[in-house]
Order: sequence, then structure tokens, then C-alpha cells
Amino acid sequence: MMKSLVLLVLLVGLVSVGAASNYMYEKTATNGVGYLEQEKIIATQFGFEGQKLVEKVAGSGNFKVNSELESERQLMKGGEPIGSVWVPDEYVAPIVDNETGEVLVEGYTVLGYWTEGSCNFSNSCPMDYINYSKVAEVEYMPVSYQTGSFDAKWTDKLCVQNYKIGAVMTEMYTHAEHLVKNTEVRTRGYQDECAKDCCTGVLEANINSNVIGVAHIGWLSRDPVADDVLNGKHAEYGRSIDDMTGVFSIEKFIQLWGSSNCGEISTDWLPCLMGLQLFS
Repeated sequence: MMKSLVLLVLLVGLVSVGAASNYMYEKTATNGVGYLEQEKIIATQFGFEGQKLVEKVAGSGNFKVNSELESERQLMKGGEPIGSVWVPDEYVAPIVDNETGEVLVEGYTVLGYWTEGSCNFSNSCPMDYINYSKVAEVEYMPVSYQTGSFDAKWTDKLCVQNYKIGAVMTEMYTHAEHLVKNTEVRTRGYQDECAKDCCTGVLEANINSNVIGVAHIGWLSRDPVADDVLNGKHAEYGRSIDDMTGVFSIEKFIQLWGSSNCGEISTDWLPCLMGLQLFS
């Protein structure tokens, strides 16, 4: 079995050499008793560009976790659609009369340009995006197996960044003895040339949770362009931070848009009530 697993990993690695996985989808349902540790790291671009998501979950006890993740990279680094080709500058020589030597048409330079992308996307304007939803209920208790004992209260951390519009949101629970949560996050950044009404990107989050433990929820909005007046720093336009310890319930909707003309809200406007128990 181990040899087959190693061979499968090697084959996947060889196939991935040809092209990047620009589209990613994962649907997960995990239900059990024991120690659970999960980690997700998604990025549509490397460096300080694009859309990014990082999640870390760990703890021991009863758990039921359902999640769905979808992400697509439709833009190359720099913002042009995937499949576009750069045509470099071209100098066109002057036209000269062979008999008189008179210059009939002056020489000129055709500036370089990007060709239209060869990939046909379902949306009218190419974009990078991440859609993530998660419904979970966890209950802390120590567990022991032949491999050892596990005694860890629950930690659930999520951070989503949108570098296109300079927006970030964080949802974090630590030292949790009980946690029921329903979280949906959608973030996207559009190609500049086709962004309508200055809507260059969107980050939205819908958070509903009941928790016994420690919670931190916050968002931050900054100018994506560094300001020379601020010595190269990015101007901050808004932030919100909630820190809680004890027994409490949370309902929060976060809407960070590139402009007020980004259309309809994309997160679920009718989430399940947190009174619904996932454990039977």
C-alpha cells in the first residue's frame, strides 16, 4: 500500500510539471471523535498580488466539519488574462523616394501591446477569485489511543486577503471548548481594463458562530498603492476588531468593495440559524 501511495504522488508531481493548476476545487466532510488537524493555503498570485486564503484547524474531541473551496486564477502576474501574449515594440522604417531621396513617410515606432487572451472564461471580465464556505461543530475532550494521548482545546483560524483592493479579514477562535460556526467568504479581483464602474475587486464574509472560548474577528482596508507622502507606506482607510473571551454568539457581515457599484452581494443572504445542532 505504501509503495502504491508513493508511486501515485510521484505521478501527480510529474503531471503537474506541464502547467499550473489554475482552477482548484475541494469539498470535504469530516465526522468523528479523536484529534483533528487541517490546513489550507490558497493563492492566485505569488508575492503581494492576487487573492489569498490561509486556514488552520486543530483540536481533540468530537467534530463534524463540512467545507467547500473553489478558486481560479484567470489573470497572469501583472493583471493580464491568461493566454495573452506580449507583442514588443516595432520600428517601422521611413519610406524614401529612390530617385530623389526625399522622405515620403517618416519612420515611427509601434508601441508594444498585449494580445487578447486565448482562454474563454465563463465570466465576461477575467478575474482571480476564491470562494470558501464552512459549517462546523466541535466539542473539546481529551482522547487516548494506542498511538498516544491528545489533549488540545480547539483552534480555528482563517485569514483572507485581497491585494487588488487592499482588503483583509480574519476569523480566529482559540482555547475553544465548544464551537459551532457557519462561515462563507468570497473574494475576487478583476482585470483593470474591463472592471465596470471602478469595481476592481470584492471581499465579502458572512460569519455566524456560537463559542465557549476566545474569539478574534476583524477586517482592514488599505490603499493598494503605496503613498510617497507616507514614506512608501499604504494609507489606512478603515479597520474593525472584535476580541471576546467567554460564552457568546456572533453574527457579522463584512463587505469590502472596490466601489459601491459592484452589483449584488455574492455571499448567502439567508444562512442557517446557529441553534441548529449538527450532532445527532
